[in-house]
Amino acid sequence: MINETGCKTIIVNGVEDHVHFFLGLKPTVSISELMKTVKTKSSKHINDNRFLLYRFEWQVGYGAFSYSHSQINDVYNYLANQEKHHHKESFKEEYLKFLEKFEVPYDERYFFEDLT
Repeated sequence: MINETGCKTIIVNGVEDHVHFFLGLKPTVSISELMKTVKTKSSKHINDNRFLLYRFEWQVGYGAFSYSHSQINDVYNYLANQEKHHHKESFKEEYLKFLEKFEVPYDERYFFEDLT
């Protein structure tokens, strides 16, 4: 089912310092607008329901990577096992690998801080 943002949610999972959203997108969906909506609505929901003792805010920025339809099962299984995976490798190590694998240029001066 595709929601009002033009997305089909496949899986959402993460650990204490990050979350993955695996989505099917219509080609007309702007990733930057989608992430703005996701961050705004989720932080409002978390704060309105007082799930945390402090005010929740997302860090600036996000990463978006695409995969082919034939990789859906592999990506789903990888995301479903985040807790187990991150016992072997930190989020920062994983993210740097993704940036290198997908040949995304970055400047370490603007890289996010460790959260845990």
